[in-house]
Amino acid sequence: LIKDHQTGFVVFTGSVPGGQQIQAATATRFINTTLELGGKDPAYVCDDSDVEKSAFSVVDGAVYNAGQSCCAVERCYVHEKVAKRFVECCVENFKTLQLGDPKNDKTNIGPMASPSAPQFLQKQVEQAVAKGAKILYGSGKACTDATNRGRFFSPTLLTNCNHTMDVMQEESFGPVLPICVVKSDKEAVQLMNDSKYGLTAAVYTGDEKRADLLSRQIETGTVFMNRCDYLDPYLAWTGVKDTGKGVSLSKHCFEYFIKLKSLNFKVKW
Repeated sequence: LIKDHQTGFVVFTGSVPGGQQIQAATATRFINTTLELGGKDPAYVCDDSDVEKSAFSVVDGAVYNAGQSCCAVERCYVHEKVAKRFVECCVENFKTLQLGDPKNDKTNIGPMASPSAPQFLQKQVEQAVAKGAKILYGSGKACTDATNRGRFFSPTLLTNCNHTMDVMQEESFGPVLPICVVKSDKEAVQLMNDSKYGLTAAVYTGDEKRADLLSRQIETGTVFMNRCDYLDPYLAWTGVKDTGKGVSLSKHCFEYFIKLKSLNFKVKW
């Protein structure tokens, strides 16, 4: 399809290796591409945040659609001054999760789309636990719902996490929330940027100036304040690093769908 002369632009969402293949193929014809290739989106809960509301938002951002969202919260950093209360609130929010048939109004965690996803997530959790992480909620294993049906993964909350663990480095795409406690904004930013991906990041704080300062240091295409896992059609949807290139959404996305053409006419001699 890419080699066909009628193809003038390629939009691709998928894996990093897939994006590399797309980029290589389009390079032979010099046509534009936009590539969204993955993320490991962080959240940072500052010491001045509304802890209860922040915990609700972060957990929802991690488990919405069973974590199967390109901009799901995949790792969380929390300031040590509010860490204990934040983790307690996260546990309470995890307790409200109910696996089951998505057509059931009481269900808020559905099944995994990929057949390999539950085992992949289980291996991530097992490795994290082997390296010192603690499971505060969930089994960290593949499971079925209460009727013994479905392809699910037990929503799992982890603490004592660090960057030697795959669950903090490699995309999970499932209902797993690993938490790391930090001592300062500087440490949080350093860890948030310690990733090969850069799609979105979320900062929870009561100070807009603090959020603005942090947003200029965080290496992602989008930075949220006091929210996450959200799209606004007026804002450019873009990423850095291995997350890809190009823009979708906003007026800027149209630049990738057009080719400029100049008309330089001399009408009269």
